[in-house]
Amino acid sequence: MPLTKDTLELILDQAGAATALPSALMPLTALPVGVKIHNLEQFQAGRLRFRGSLHTNSLRDFAEYTISRNGPAARGFIDQDNMSCQVFFNLGTDAVPGHADDTATLKLKPTAAYKALQEITGRKLNQRELAEWIEDWNASLVATKEGGGTMPISAAVASVRNITIEARSSATSSEHNFGAARSAMENIEAANAETRIEALHFSLTPYDGLGTRVFTLKLSILTGDDKPTLKLRWAGEEQQIEEIAQEFKTTLVKEVGGTASLILGTFNA
Repeated sequence: MPLTKDTLELILDQAGAATALPSALMPLTALPVGVKIHNLEQFQAGRLRFRGSLHTNSLRDFAEYTISRNGPAARGFIDQDNMSCQVFFNLGTDAVPGHADDTATLKLKPTAAYKALQEITGRKLNQRELAEWIEDWNASLVATKEGGGTMPISAAVASVRNITIEARSSATSSEHNFGAARSAMENIEAANAETRIEALHFSLTPYDGLGTRVFTLKLSILTGDDKPTLKLRWAGEEQQIEEIAQEFKTTLVKEVGGTASLILGTFNA
């Protein structure tokens, strides 16, 4: 009985699959065309090994989970720029590499107050916008006036709302935070020095799990238009951001303890 074309191809495929391949660094084998590999783990009573991926914004919950895994071989990578950390519980070693598919990832979210700080700084604001922002966050703000001393928040709001511009003839030119005199154009008076805001001090916790800090916002009044434009400048912004990132690392190492070795950087498994 003659063999069909399909039968001959099947015999050749089986013979090729049975042929041993040369030794290699990776396990290799030959399979007939059309053969599919099926994972039967789902039909077993339990999984072959534990694996999973935790994602959380809570530093405390991240630390508790990492500790609960009780894996001294766990390795974590701290990304200070993104305020995040990823721990691998089965990364393994060079000699015995793991699958690296059992992880816990922490990504801190800025608090509402810290987001408000980031959004307000550097923006050009009109009087109403700044006054309402101060009213919204009044419980966390302390206002200081030009020349020293603090002032009630209600007085700070009134000072912002009552800024006026007066045009006067002048032959001099000068610039400072709260006024500007332009040659033959105008003399700008923002407000009386006794009631004029110099800075706002914003006390807040930037991320849940970290400490409370005070952020200084210097007030400038821009006088190029008919109406005054206000701007808050975050004094020492870069330094404070670096300090927050360092506090994140220090707090994380303290919370996680010795259950995972932590280093700075990111890792792609």
